[in-house]
Amino acid sequence: MSQVAVQGNPMREVRVGKVVVNIGVGKSGEAIEKGKRVLQEVTGQKPAQKRARKSIRDFGIHKGEPIGVAVTVRGRETGDLIAKLLKAREGKLAGSSFDPRGSVSFGIKEHIEIPGTRYDPAIGILGMNVSVLLERPGYGVSRRARRTSRVGRSHLVTRDEAMEYFRKNFGVTIS
Repeated sequence: MSQVAVQGNPMREVRVGKVVVNIGVGKSGEAIEKGKRVLQEVTGQKPAQKRARKSIRDFGIHKGEPIGVAVTVRGRETGDLIAKLLKAREGKLAGSSFDPRGSVSFGIKEHIEIPGTRYDPAIGILGMNVSVLLERPGYGVSRRARRTSRVGRSHLVTRDEAMEYFRKNFGVTIS
């Protein structure tokens, strides 16, 4: 994906910071293992288990019990992964998928819609949530261990910039 600087300033360039793919299965055991296999196949990375924060008696969920799996992808693989996941959505996103801070979130109802993923009767069909964080160079100052600082309002990625980035780099149509 080409990253073009706005008005010649390389610090204004919008890029993908990370992509988080999440499957919430709602119960532990074999369902977690199936979710792990699907995420490993889709992203090529080892997924992490997500545990319940509190007990919900009506759903049979206990605090600390694994109820989901997630993968965070950073770096060069993000562009290819986003393109692959958007093909499952036929290159269409709703305008409500974009938030005011440059993040984009969308869902995929069936993982078998993703190109290169085959149906396995042992796994079944799982849905997933995808969150993409767009950022500019210099965002690391808000995450580093020493001397953290805030990112100025004018340097944040806006909703319109995020929409334009997805239109230009991934050919997405926004409704």
